[in-house]
Amino acid sequence: MSDQIVVGVIAGAFGVKGEVRLKSFCAVPEDIANYSPLTGENGVDYTIKITRTVKNGFAARLSGVRFKDEADALRGVKLSADRALLPSLPDDEYYHADLIGMDVFDTGGVEIGRVAAVQNHGAGDILELRGPKLKGSVLLPFTLDAVPTVDLSARRIIADPPEGLLD
Repeated sequence: MSDQIVVGVIAGAFGVKGEVRLKSFCAVPEDIANYSPLTGENGVDYTIKITRTVKNGFAARLSGVRFKDEADALRGVKLSADRALLPSLPDDEYYHADLIGMDVFDTGGVEIGRVAAVQNHGAGDILELRGPKLKGSVLLPFTLDAVPTVDLSARRIIADPPEGLLD
């Protein structure tokens, strides 16, 4: 499991004074500031100060960012927090970073593939599976019916895919 968990992304500049538009992936969006400093995927640590709420996120000041062109250059940079700062999750909840790379088996023990990504387009999480027996990527709903077992310690998932999904 990763020591860093992605908690947000810089969506670009906000205004002309070096503020950024920040999109939070936290259950309580404002909590992203509590995990500061955050590490950008560019290797830079940023202290974050939320200045106000804006559509789809926050306007924020990042340490070391003073001008609009500097903020624009950070568009798309994912921000990660140290796992130790994040809250513990209940048994039936998982950080996406923990699921990526896990092997997926059907209820009969036959390997389906591996979790390549976890997506969420607003209607719930979806596991993107890839494997040698699959024709490209397969999107598996991350529901209790389709994924009855997640064993973090064994790094394996037992899935009961909907009829026809793997055909």
